[in-house]
Amino acid sequence: MDEAKKILRDDAVNRGTAFTQEERASLGLVGRLPSAVETLDQQARRSYAQLQKQSTDLAKYIYLDSLHERNEVLYYRVIADHLSELLPVVYDPTIGDAIEQWSQDYRQSRAVYLSIDHVDDIEIAFATLELGPEDVDLIVCSDAEEILGIGDWGVNGTDIAVGKLAIYTAAAGINPSRVIAVNLDVGTSNEALLNDPFYLGNRHSRVRGEKYDKFIGTYLETVEKLFPKALLHFEDFGPSNARRILVDHADKYRIFNDDLQGTGAIVMAAVISGLKVTKQTFADQRLVIFGAGTAGTGMADQISAAMSRAGLSDDEARARVWLIDRDGLVTDDMQDLPDYQQAYARPAHEVADWGGRPIDLLTVVQHVKPTILIGTSTAHGAFTQDVVEALSGGVERPILLPLSNPTSRIEVIPQDAILWSKGQALMATGIPIKPVEYSGVTYRIGQCNNALLYPGLGLGTIVSGSRHVTDGMLLAAAVAVAGQVDVSERGASLLPDVENLRASSATVAVAVAKAAADDGVATVTHDDLVQAVQDAMWLPVYPATPQNS
Repeated sequence: MDEAKKILRDDAVNRGTAFTQEERASLGLVGRLPSAVETLDQQARRSYAQLQKQSTDLAKYIYLDSLHERNEVLYYRVIADHLSELLPVVYDPTIGDAIEQWSQDYRQSRAVYLSIDHVDDIEIAFATLELGPEDVDLIVCSDAEEILGIGDWGVNGTDIAVGKLAIYTAAAGINPSRVIAVNLDVGTSNEALLNDPFYLGNRHSRVRGEKYDKFIGTYLETVEKLFPKALLHFEDFGPSNARRILVDHADKYRIFNDDLQGTGAIVMAAVISGLKVTKQTFADQRLVIFGAGTAGTGMADQISAAMSRAGLSDDEARARVWLIDRDGLVTDDMQDLPDYQQAYARPAHEVADWGGRPIDLLTVVQHVKPTILIGTSTAHGAFTQDVVEALSGGVERPILLPLSNPTSRIEVIPQDAILWSKGQALMATGIPIKPVEYSGVTYRIGQCNNALLYPGLGLGTIVSGSRHVTDGMLLAAAVAVAGQVDVSERGASLLPDVENLRASSATVAVAVAKAAADDGVATVTHDDLVQAVQDAMWLPVYPATPQNS
């Protein structure tokens, strides 16, 4: 391949029409580009205009993906200039549509593919990247079993890791040359994929049990050996695997699971803001979670840990949590409870006089009088008028968090909840919601968007060289997010929006790095931590001197 073609095909080096005449001469690009020499600003405006011509969000996703393949700096500049608008295009919810069509629409890949059928190839695969132990800050992996509410998509789920890394870079300036996206191909139990002639993954059912655990163990051992400073982010694993991997390996490796820890921490941020309104502490709370999967129980873990930090014993804290799943209130006489629910199973004798089984949500709310009600059920409309009225009748200012998405799955529409609670409910949701007007007050509904938290958490972990992601670091991230909103006025949002996400991420990173030092897991110290975070944030600008690839 001639050098000009090589440069123009290398997204990390190519700057297209922004190459000066002198650069074109020195790099062998004379005659290979139009005569005009543009600035990055001009390129970004043109690219955004081209993007706006795309008729659907999926078409915009594909356009941005192709831009990324041509010019990485320009790609991130466009996203940075329109971050709040493009986050839903680059990631959730649009990425779900892209995943469903991934094998049919396959173009090229930015990921490393590791197969459970070829475990011995893991180290060989990483070696092809030609990256040394000091060259990688962050690795996002997924086995794509439980993607964004659409389930098991096997190798089609590769773009989950790619998209997550894009948000890390856009929101927190994680250097895109120092990250790796990984698909862990353990098969799929999605019959439509197995019968699809275009499917590009392993054509067998999803592997589980000892072979799966050995594969994950080998992956962790290998990346720890090759890239000992990298934060290992796990994304969209199935419920039982996600929690088990985190519990079994968190003490040995620098692991972070956004579905469990990130979601739990952003919910913590909303609760912290709510407690500023109610003037209570975590020790005063009673928590009901409707939808007791790994996300819901991850929230229970973090909130109950906060209760313990506020003065309750661990047993007392767990006793302030009620989980409701498909079979009603989770009790200790139920058969085959998942391990992640067992710690919160209520004694059967405690609820013996609550009526017949299953014990439904309304009954639990009436008896418990929760201060916090969280929905992660995907059961649209589950928080009925009766439930919301019972909730707001039990306590003066309940914290109500219907987090399921998309809109077709949310437990209650905020406009209804504000009306039924007479404006008393303190709300945040899992989807963007327009302000709600009620009784002369504008209620701004914050979104529990993990992008408010995990990019800054990752940056703080990297800057501090933390050996682990601790509960203290997660709490610090939540407090830092909550500290960015003023809840003194009625109707104020419990969470910031994403308009100033890079500044927000920097604030979170500083708090996380301080917590890492306080927890004794930081390996790097800085005289000026704020400046160290700023210095670590990669910017989408062309370097002064282009490098020949």
